Order: sequence, then C-alpha cells, then structure tokens
Amino acid sequence: MQRALSRSFVRPAPDVVIGIGLALAFAAVPFAAPSAYVLSFLLTIFMYGALAGSWNIIGGYAGYLSFGHAAFFGLGAYTTALLLFYFGWLPFLTLPLAGGVAALFAALIGYPCLRLRGPYFSLVTLILGLAMYALVLNLPFTQGATGLFLPFLKVDVYTSHVIFYEIMLALLVIVTAVLRQITRTKMGVGLAAIREDEDAAGTLGVNATRLKLQAFMLSAFLTGLVGGVYSYYKSYLDPSFVFATSISITIVLMALFGGRLTWYGPLVGAMTLSVVNEALTTQAPPQTARIVFGALLIGVIMFLPDGLMSIVQRHLPAFILRRAPPPNQTSGQVADPPPNQTSGRV
Repeated sequence: MQRALSRSFVRPAPDVVIGIGLALAFAAVPFAAPSAYVLSFLLTIFMYGALAGSWNIIGGYAGYLSFGHAAFFGLGAYTTALLLFYFGWLPFLTLPLAGGVAALFAALIGYPCLRLRGPYFSLVTLILGLAMYALVLNLPFTQGATGLFLPFLKVDVYTSHVIFYEIMLALLVIVTAVLRQITRTKMGVGLAAIREDEDAAGTLGVNATRLKLQAFMLSAFLTGLVGGVYSYYKSYLDPSFVFATSISITIVLMALFGGRLTWYGPLVGAMTLSVVNEALTTQAPPQTARIVFGALLIGVIMFLPDGLMSIVQRHLPAFILRRAPPPNQTSGQVADPPPNQTSGRV
C-alpha cells in the first residue's frame, strides 16, 4: 500500500515550483502598499507578457508570424466594453465571450489566411488588423472615434488598481501554463514539425490545416481575454489604440526578443522591453521608443532569430531549457525522423 501511494505521488517539476513561487510573490506585492504607478507598470508587464505568450502559440511554435494580433486584442476589448456599456454586464463575467469572439474571428479568417506562408501571411494579417480598425471606427454602435466611456469599479482608485493587477497576473499565469503544457503535448510536436517543414510534416501524419487553425484560435482566444480585462481597466476605449498596429509589432518584438521557441521567452522579452519602453517614454523625446523598437525588431530578425534566451540559456539549469520540441524528441507523437531528414520532403 505504501509503495503504491509513493508511486502515485508525482513530485512537481522544479520549473513549476519556481513559477508558482514567483506568481505568489507578485500576487503579494499589493500587501506592501506600493504606489499606483508601480502597480500600473507591473500590470503593463503582465499584459504584454500574456499577449506575447498568446502570440507565441502561432508565431513561435508554428512559425507563422502574425502582425494582426491587435485585431484579436481589440475585439476582446470591444466585446466586454459594449456588453458593459449597453447591458451593464461586468467584463469579469463576460471574459469568455471576449475570448470567444476573438477565436471565432480567427476561425473565419484562419482557413484562407493560413494557406499562405512567410511574408504573405504576415502581410495579410497586418491588413486584417487595419481593416478591423476601419470597421470599428465607422460602426455607429461602437461610438466611432468618440470612443466608449466605461463606468469605474465601485471602489476607491487604489483598490481598483489592485483588483486589475491581480486579474492580469492571473491571465499571465494561465497563458504561461498553456505555453508550457503545449511543449509537452502532441500539439507542440505537431506545431514544431510544421515550423520546420510543413510539407514534410504532412507526410508524417500531421494534419497541418487543422493544427494550425487550432493554434490560431487558441492564440486569438487568449489575446481576447487580455483585451477584455484591459478595456475595463482603462475605462475608456478608443479604436485608434486597441487596434493600433504598434500593439501587434510590440507583441511580435517581445516574443522574438525573448525567444519564441521557449515557453518562458515571451515573458522575458515582455519584462525587458517594458522596462526599456518605460525608460524611453519618461526620459527620452517623444517617438524615441517607436524608433528604438523598430530598430530592435529589424536587428532581432537579422542577428538574433532565436532571441535573447539563445545567448543566456547555456548558463541556465537544464530543467528551464524546455523549447518547443522538435518532432523527433517526444516519443509516440509524430514519427522518428525530423521533417528535414525525411525522404518525403518537398
């Protein structure tokens, strides 16, 4: 009996223990009564960490670089805002609808868009993001360029900051957990095969069309959740911000900068570049941050395709170095030979 119990007990992985510890530490930050500025800054890091992680499902693991995730972010934001504005439904209760609307939009555009590859897919997603901005801007019930003014929580301002801080942290934990789990499943192996050689992956039994669409919808769903929370946090919704191309570019840059083949890379990129952005915004002339971020995006794509973690990973413990798995490193998932070594490669 004792042996059976000892066998049934599963010791949590070290990275899980570290992650839970960090999450609990950040969750306890409000008890130290920091300023509203500190809470707001940390909330921004959590938001971009969750957005970059959500993007990484399709952009990193599958290798389809989307520049239109601001569309999903904006759809989630407007779904919760409109339900609150017209019906009084709190976003905390309608968040699944926000994610669902974003995922539905991803399903509608995903099949035709995901038939494209490389720069063609990136260009189409960028155009779709701009199209959604134009659509929302001209719809009468969205209040157009006037924007939506949302009611505040019926608590004091500092308590409101704490509530949104904890919720955004919870979303970041959920997104990070999803990313880590994908690397351990058949889905992660299939996405890795698609990223390496999509044609060869099909010869190995990977249903690339279905798997890409599932990844695209999951990425959009999580992005919509973040947008839904952020719209209520800002209490004013303007299509020129939530559908801004700069949001999509920032998300992509953070994931690429941190390392898109790891589940922790987008979080590292979000933390690092959020600090850089805050320093440039407060200390440098206007528009400096956009110039620097644009230069960083070009530099990362050209000289650091595997991200910052490719430099520091050799100094990290082995249990942290869990990348999006290549097809030949998870038993029983796809097939033994990797796509670039199979005779069926096109």
